[in-house]
Amino acid sequence: MNSMSNTLSLRTVFLDFKEITKAGLAISVLFSAIAGYFLGFDSEHPFQWSVLIMLAIGGYCMVGASNAFNQVIEKDLDSLMDRTKSRPVPAGRMSPTSALVVAGLLTIIGITLLYMINPKTAMFGAISIFLYTSVYTPLKTMTSLSVFVGAFPGAIPFMLGWVAATGDFGIEAGTLFLIQFFWQFPHFWAIGWFLYEDYEKAGFFMLPTGKKDKGTALQIILYTVWLIIASLLPSLGYTGKLFITPIAAGAVFLLGLWMLFYAVKLYKLRTAKAAKTLMLVSVGYITLLQFVYIIDKFLR
Repeated sequence: MNSMSNTLSLRTVFLDFKEITKAGLAISVLFSAIAGYFLGFDSEHPFQWSVLIMLAIGGYCMVGASNAFNQVIEKDLDSLMDRTKSRPVPAGRMSPTSALVVAGLLTIIGITLLYMINPKTAMFGAISIFLYTSVYTPLKTMTSLSVFVGAFPGAIPFMLGWVAATGDFGIEAGTLFLIQFFWQFPHFWAIGWFLYEDYEKAGFFMLPTGKKDKGTALQIILYTVWLIIASLLPSLGYTGKLFITPIAAGAVFLLGLWMLFYAVKLYKLRTAKAAKTLMLVSVGYITLLQFVYIIDKFLR
């Protein structure tokens, strides 16, 4: 009986850890960082398993810490929303103090591992945690500009992998940052659209016009266009060592048209279903784009 109780207790702790670090989100963010690493290493900066492992664990800790801090700060607001009220802290399964300890340990472990790769990687990791918890999180109840602020830490992972591989932040890492920066807007505005009523309960301002209207839908289209342009920059020969061939550029352009189609569909329909579809397509877009970039590098 004690053995079964201990097993259930360990399982609960594990599940709560997954939820407070938002494991699904953290792993998807981690994929971007690893993609950036694969794009960054070359003969001058050879592939190293040790660096990749430190980037993976350190990156997870970085994202997990941000999410844990966020859930402590927003515990009262999370209890108001259907989507978040069962999280460990608002549900009472984990005390705010315990959550802060988890967040603090993850921060220390994450920054230490990223520093062991190189100081610049650690610096960007620390900036990401600070912006997410100290600027983006409090702004969510004040202004829709919170999405703009949140796009900065959200865009760091893709370029973080390049910095981890090369120890350098130049035009290449900047381009990767730009791609993921513009991607944040249609992605998170789509989420803000289909979760509008739930966010409203907590007083979160997530849409640029504050409403599910044509103005918001039009901005989603415009930022999708900017995303497509940014994603094609490496094909023009002005982004240093980050380069994609015309064939890869064609694939990236088709991916962009795919996402733009659903952005326009949201503009026409303005329904929660259309917004949720766009959100899923946006995840597919950024994932497939990263695969195209990596495959193109190794085939050419």
